Amino acid sequence: MRFTKLSHSCVRLEKDGAALVIDPGMFGDAAADLADATAVLVTHEHPDHLDGDAIRAALDADPALTLWAPRAVAEQFGDRARQVGPGDALQIAGFSVHAHGEQHAVIHPDIPVVANTGFLIDAELFHPGDAFTIPDEPVRTLLVPVSAPWLKAAEWIDYFREVAPSRGFAIHDDILNHNGLALVTRLMSVAGGQLTRLEPGTTVDLQAARGR
Repeated sequence: MRFTKLSHSCVRLEKDGAALVIDPGMFGDAAADLADATAVLVTHEHPDHLDGDAIRAALDADPALTLWAPRAVAEQFGDRARQVGPGDALQIAGFSVHAHGEQHAVIHPDIPVVANTGFLIDAELFHPGDAFTIPDEPVRTLLVPVSAPWLKAAEWIDYFREVAPSRGFAIHDDILNHNGLALVTRLMSVAGGQLTRLEPGTTVDLQAARGR
């Protein structure tokens, strides 16, 4: 399985000619991120994870494309979307997908908490969306949100340690400027283990990386 870090929290997974895109949001070029996708997963309804116009255009252009998301997202796309919730175990475009978690992390008590479902792909890579969900099964590769109104560095450092994956990659980082990215990169060493940040567009062969 090949993993590509795209913009912000958007990532692409590829194997056997299929491509799974997670969280194509409005901070990047979602239309380009969705090019040739076989299926799309969305963790929650916030626009930095969900570019509705780009997803609708992609669905219109490819009748075979499928969208999987929590109910609040799926209902926006009618019969072109399938609802996903915690505990679901699915086969999507040749990928094994296990859904974990129910809610977005709290931003502030005055701001409503929305549904958030994280996705474990092929018992390998976990994308938590905007939450620090800890799956009840092993995770080899963890995507770690590193900057947001709902988190602080101590939380993502402890999250990485508690999940204890073989490695992690930073996501949710498009809101950082050059100085912020440099600071977060330095803090990753505190987490211990193999936690790194990839430049957008970087691709990693997860099986090969695991074998090193």
